[in-house]
Amino acid sequence: MNPFESEIRERKKPMQKKTLLYSLVPVLVIAGAATWHRGQRNAELNRQAEVKAEGLVPVTLVPVQERTFRPAVAFTGNLLAVNRATLKAEITGRVTRVLVHEGDSVAAGALLGAIDEDDYLLGVQAAEAQVAQAQAQALQAKRDYDRAEMLLSKRSITRQAEQQAETALNASQAAAQAAASNLGMARLRLRKARLTSPFAGQVSQRLVQPGEMLAPGQPAFEVVDNRKLEIHADLPAEVMTRVKVGQKATFRAMGLDHLVEGRVTQVSPSLSQDGRTLRVRMEVPNADGQLKGGLFVEGVILADGELKKPALPATLLKAQDRDAELYVDEGGVARRRKVVLGPEQDGFRPVDGLAAGAQVVDEGKDLVSDGTRLRVVGGAPAGGK
Repeated sequence: MNPFESEIRERKKPMQKKTLLYSLVPVLVIAGAATWHRGQRNAELNRQAEVKAEGLVPVTLVPVQERTFRPAVAFTGNLLAVNRATLKAEITGRVTRVLVHEGDSVAAGALLGAIDEDDYLLGVQAAEAQVAQAQAQALQAKRDYDRAEMLLSKRSITRQAEQQAETALNASQAAAQAAASNLGMARLRLRKARLTSPFAGQVSQRLVQPGEMLAPGQPAFEVVDNRKLEIHADLPAEVMTRVKVGQKATFRAMGLDHLVEGRVTQVSPSLSQDGRTLRVRMEVPNADGQLKGGLFVEGVILADGELKKPALPATLLKAQDRDAELYVDEGGVARRRKVVLGPEQDGFRPVDGLAAGAQVVDEGKDLVSDGTRLRVVGGAPAGGK
């Protein structure tokens, strides 16, 4: 082996060591993570084994409280933007410009797209030239008529000549008015060729592409303003005396961990044709834009009056549950109880099936069944009225 090859081999050795080290790092990380998870699982199994051997399951308890609720009328519906518009073509032509994409924010009056705009712009320019020419002719005819009146007063021309000047003036003024009308029509055609946003909002749909042919009535863009949403709900006819304009409505929305509030803004003056439902409209402020149009929601309208009912903190219960099974501490033993849950109000939900004062298992409920012996290790705060 010559000295040159030996030098190359010696230089490769550190690089091979680094490559080996880099390849080992991910393996060590994965092995460490697997070991940690295995340790966590073994710890949980050991804890459950100790609980089983001891015969007592450690739990915390939450007392059922008597709280005041307002009567609630349940509803379902979809969120819709109060201001929403589908912009449709008013003329036949080819799309020459599209200036927005879906999701873009637009101001009121913003240009979204145009149809054969150049042709209609030339038409406006031609009409403007005709107006200028007609106005100039009318101005000259007015001067000729004024001169004719002066000459007639001096008997320098005949009455017939003066009447001819007046006729020419009237004709030129009529021509100026016709030119102005033609200019208005040309500007209207240009305005119809331009699709503009009727209000500030966002482009929810873009249904056209440059070069596409459009016909009158064909949708091109959809614009929505999500800062204020509404819900249309059909309620049973029997609640028509309980629902009024101004009442608060609450509901939960997907992706949010808190109740959303709205307000009843309209109650239909009559029932549906079959006499079974009452249409109600609710508005929902959405200044932060967290809610989106089209979202399905379930909620309640809080009617007038008060009711006292046993209740539990909403955090103890699953938001979507209406019927549930809870475990109650009876003399140190867990007993299963089936309950019916009402809608959340002020952080609590009414519970039918339990009396005030009952102690409900909170932490540890996944480890108990009917008849399990309990060891109380703490309690959740009651929350107050």
